[in-house]
Amino acid sequence: MRPAVWEGGPRVIPGAEQVAEPGSGSETVQGLRDQVAEAARVLARLGLVTAFGHVSARAGEAMLITPAADLAGVTADRVVEVPLGRRAGPLPPGAPAEAWAHLALYQGRPDAAAIARAQPPSAFAAAATVSVMVPLHGQAAWLGESVPVYDDAALLRSAEQAERAARCLPDGEALLLRGNGALTLGAAPGLAVARMWLLGAACDVYLKALAASGETPSGLRPSEANPVIPLSAGEIASWRAVSGELLPRLWEHLRRRAGAGPDAGDVQG
Repeated sequence: MRPAVWEGGPRVIPGAEQVAEPGSGSETVQGLRDQVAEAARVLARLGLVTAFGHVSARAGEAMLITPAADLAGVTADRVVEVPLGRRAGPLPPGAPAEAWAHLALYQGRPDAAAIARAQPPSAFAAAATVSVMVPLHGQAAWLGESVPVYDDAALLRSAEQAERAARCLPDGEALLLRGNGALTLGAAPGLAVARMWLLGAACDVYLKALAASGETPSGLRPSEANPVIPLSAGEIASWRAVSGELLPRLWEHLRRRAGAGPDAGDVQG
């Protein structure tokens, strides 16, 4: 399976200035802070978070993460730096209590360059229904060959809790958290946000397909029901092969839709 950083170039977001590898200077870090803040605002404007949620990016031996605040108003100067090696003790002032989830994923997934944490409404319903969600349409394959569910609704407010959740995502780019939203990975903050939007859409499709078919999440169905047909392994592979080309285009569309990209005023809701 190809890793999360495979799509496009790391930290290259359509419409945002390309920055070099973190750690090469203060301008580089500032550019990454700008990307994290913009991705967070788009996440909020798309309705994927309310007062809770965060976006982060790997920056050398640290991560840059949005503060414990409403993401709709987050600016680059409020982004918090947290050492990646932090395993215990208090988090830096301003960091969200669930920053542990980001730390655990960066430690367990060296391929992860950015993470989004949000609560798409359909994710709550899907995670309460299944233990793993398989893709039913092509773009859903950009989330992974399947999307696992972490079966514990407790907040990820300790290193231990976060590490248990992170172990559920050894590969793939999305994790549903039963009763607690979701986490998505990407090669840049905007691509992680694009995957979060896509995860919400994939959950909608999955739930509607189950309802239309009469099939239960376990696969049991009345004799008159039509089966839900997931993508085959070959179909999944074919869609994943083009994610590097197409996922950045989705992010550019979502930026405009949220009023953050070029010609935003010409794009309707």
